[in-house]
Amino acid sequence: MSTSTPQASTPHASTADAAPAVRPLTTRDAETLIEAAVRAAEALGVRGSVTVVDAGGHLLGFRRDDTAVLISGETSTRKAYTALQLDAPTAELVDLVRPDGLFHTLPTALDRPLLFLAGGVPLHRDGRLIGAIGVGGGAPDQDHQIAITAIAEADLA
Repeated sequence: MSTSTPQASTPHASTADAAPAVRPLTTRDAETLIEAAVRAAEALGVRGSVTVVDAGGHLLGFRRDDTAVLISGETSTRKAYTALQLDAPTAELVDLVRPDGLFHTLPTALDRPLLFLAGGVPLHRDGRLIGAIGVGGGAPDQDHQIAITAIAEADLA
């Protein structure tokens, strides 16, 4: 009789087949992104909000400037969530929700509202989606630039 413990096995998976683990977006990453976004916004004279969500769409970080319009908090969050769900910068999705666009009804089709304005950008690490950042409060092109600048500064590009 053998005294060794049987090894657990999975019939369809092997260590060689498993995708390498990708480090998830962390709270520290979110803080770094937010600080970089605040600096980029200040450089443009924008007072707004920044939201960072993880790959599951859960809030990792948020900041609203004291003088930002209140709606910027909601827009930054919706932009981050939209960029995450569609794995694309929201700036690239704007035309898709026009009356003749492919996603015309998508903004109202889900329980959690999407927002198709520039300022949301997905975050990737080693080619895998790990979260998203959303910026609200400035003009859409400013919000997009702030998000892109923060990603580059945080070395998540």
